[in-house]
Amino acid sequence: MRTDFDPTELGARAFYKLLNAVVVPRPIAWVSTTSAEGVDNLAPHSFFTVACVDPPVVQFTSVGRKDSLANAEATGEYTVSLVPEWLFEEANATATDFPRERGEFSEVGLAKEPSARVRPPRVAQSPVALECTLHSTVRLGDSTVVFGRVVHAAVADDVLVDGHPEVGLLKPLARLGRNEWSTIGRVLEKPRIRLADWPQGYDPAGS
Repeated sequence: MRTDFDPTELGARAFYKLLNAVVVPRPIAWVSTTSAEGVDNLAPHSFFTVACVDPPVVQFTSVGRKDSLANAEATGEYTVSLVPEWLFEEANATATDFPRERGEFSEVGLAKEPSARVRPPRVAQSPVALECTLHSTVRLGDSTVVFGRVVHAAVADDVLVDGHPEVGLLKPLARLGRNEWSTIGRVLEKPRIRLADWPQGYDPAGS
């Protein structure tokens, strides 16, 4: 048995909560921007993913006209920092709806780190930062998808193993439904099956 949900009958807000509960876990883009007036903004966005490999492009969605969107459009630059477990409280606090003239870095007590290629600062305590220039935006209803070309990546040495970021050291947080967050949990590792190696009588359980 299943329960059916019709978006048009349920209403936008209620269906949004449903989507948030089933499209999980969602990685978090901790987006830093600088306003035209020079105020540094920092906000978490959980609609976030890689959009393109070559050139490297990431995307996040601003639901409504958030400061992240307005500043990125005005200046053409932003950074995305990873949200690790040890910055859970700070990341949640940066979602507070401070007025534009009050920067989240100072309000929450986070240290800034100068970026290499763009003006908006990075979160100094975060192990990973992606510096982006605005590629384009796409308006979808009440939301805007923001595409940024990654022009520089900075990764802390202590989360690298043989030159590659190690997820067990990154300890990324993710968003779930309601007010729920998640840690990385159990990590499963298995290589893809090449067509040349596809076994007859494939058994996903391996029995």
